[in-house]
Amino acid sequence: MAARIGIENESLKQQHKVIQEENRETLRINAELKEKLQEKDKQLEKLQQKVLNLENQKKEFEIISQTLEKSLEMFGLDDVNENNNNILEEKNKPFLGEENNKETIKFPLNNNDSIQLAKNTSEHSWSSYNIDNIRIVVGLDFGTTYSGFAYCHVKGSQIICHEWDSHFKTCTALKYDDEYNKVISWGFPAKFRRPNRRNKNDNKPVELFKLHLSDIPDELKPKFPVGYEKAITDYLREIGQVIKDDISRTWSSLNFYNDVLLVLTCPAEYSENARSIMRECVYNAGLIVDKCSSKLQLVTEDEAAAIYCMNQLREYEFETGTNFMVVDCGGDTVDLTTRKLINRNQLGEITERSGDFCGSNYIDREFIMYLSRKVGYNAMEMLRKNHYGQMQYLIQGFINQCKLPFTGENKYFNTCEFDLEEFAPEIKQYITDENRKHLEEEEWMIEVYFNDIKSMFDPVVKNVLQLIHAQLNSSPETCSAMFLVGGFSESKYLQKRIKQEFQHRVRIILFPSIPTIVIEHGAVIYGLSSINSDSDVIASRIIKFKYTYGVKVSECWTKDDPIQRKVNGRIDKFDCLVKRGTPINVNQEITCSYLPVYPTQTKVVFYLYCTKEYGAKYCDEPGMNLLGKHTMDLSVSGLDKLSFGLTFGQIEVIAIVKNENNKKISKTKFEFYV
Repeated sequence: MAARIGIENESLKQQHKVIQEENRETLRINAELKEKLQEKDKQLEKLQQKVLNLENQKKEFEIISQTLEKSLEMFGLDDVNENNNNILEEKNKPFLGEENNKETIKFPLNNNDSIQLAKNTSEHSWSSYNIDNIRIVVGLDFGTTYSGFAYCHVKGSQIICHEWDSHFKTCTALKYDDEYNKVISWGFPAKFRRPNRRNKNDNKPVELFKLHLSDIPDELKPKFPVGYEKAITDYLREIGQVIKDDISRTWSSLNFYNDVLLVLTCPAEYSENARSIMRECVYNAGLIVDKCSSKLQLVTEDEAAAIYCMNQLREYEFETGTNFMVVDCGGDTVDLTTRKLINRNQLGEITERSGDFCGSNYIDREFIMYLSRKVGYNAMEMLRKNHYGQMQYLIQGFINQCKLPFTGENKYFNTCEFDLEEFAPEIKQYITDENRKHLEEEEWMIEVYFNDIKSMFDPVVKNVLQLIHAQLNSSPETCSAMFLVGGFSESKYLQKRIKQEFQHRVRIILFPSIPTIVIEHGAVIYGLSSINSDSDVIASRIIKFKYTYGVKVSECWTKDDPIQRKVNGRIDKFDCLVKRGTPINVNQEITCSYLPVYPTQTKVVFYLYCTKEYGAKYCDEPGMNLLGKHTMDLSVSGLDKLSFGLTFGQIEVIAIVKNENNKKISKTKFEFYV
């Protein structure tokens, strides 16, 4: 019995083993079938994707075909043969980029054969304001040390200059509250202040803030507790309110923002960035309603002065082709240009501007050095630091009593006396015993003699004479007239020395009766001419670019290009339009033709860059600056031929894009960030 049970158990075990083997085989077969099924699914998915791709390609070819048909109709072609296809392929080798959903794809590859230097035409002119609305032109001479303005009705003949207590200029200076948030005084009251014993705390005013826009080392730019852009804006707001008040009193029904053209003067050496900052400050000061408003025009100070002088030449009946020099003698600098009278109302520039830091303020500094030797250098420095208003009051006394009356002739000279107790009483506390005894014996009187003042003038005057000699020598043509303008030109001694030096070389040397108003007068005349004349009063201007300008392009990558810059077989490069140092005339346009990257593009984006490098290759190099971008819609997708140009017709740079197919033109004033 037991033996039979053992045999049955063994048989069951054998059967169980067989069943397990069958189950494992079944699982293996199922796994193989599942794997094959998954592979089939993948193959089916790939097949479906191929079908979808083919359908997309079909749609794309249909679009291209439609585009080609439109293009052929536009060009008057009935069919496309093999040769035409080859030509089309060659024409599409230059590429432009497309902007889609805020993602930049590529940008232009230029056709090198299409680069040209062409005169600007009337269709490229920039004049978006309605001249019929302009009733008043205001010329604002916003200077580093002094500022003033003039205005005129477009149908009038008299230019009116604003006066501040019998002065046509006021100081470019501000005085803030203790937190430097609110302006409590500006102009003369902010800088020149008669000593007041009740208020011995004489905070230093904020001045010379315009120097921050100049291309000078940072260590030479003044430091103050407010940003220079805020100071410029605050000052323009204050003087702008005076402008608005003057105009509203004379023409009560006038709308300032609609009816007034503001012409602002600025130094010729200002960069594009400095001009852009000036425009933004004018906007923030509430003088224009739109930052890019054409109701604000910029003109260089030397051009405004030349325009004024051109009007004066009419009295002397100079003929067309006459050359004349303008010597702008300011407070800090003396700037010179030589102009040609092209016709009765147009000027050309025949030499580059020149100049140096040798203005009348350097005579004032020599006077301070003279006083320092009398009272002690430390005493004068403490007066400047703690009682700046009294020091400026002392300098103003020197200007009125000594500098302006000085003629260089001893027989007419009267010794100048300065009572320190009257002009700068606070200086007494800083004077040491060594100097105090002598000053007490002199009853705190400082005397300045003829030779003292002459020694202050001569080094500065010598520099001015050297500048004029150099400017005359730089022109191969005869200079028939010379104008001296600016505050320093009021100096009788400077006038005398210039006449003695150049009377045998220049036919006529002229000194305007009020030289301080020349620039603002010229700015008004410039504005009036832009309204009443079809031609620019400045017909030619020699520009030497401080930057190299160009656009971003996409080219086919070659083995000579860096491998790390290769993206999808292409490479982005910097395409130069004009190199630094290139001279051109006003109203010339530098252009280059481009074609889009893709035949299905509907728009292109031009990216404008600048750099101080001459041979830049890529837009991400050190020193490369993106100035802005300009988007252009296409008429027939990627087959449009586009002409991109930079025009330096006025003081601001204008980018112009022209679609050669539909003749559409778009223009942009770029925001500059360099």
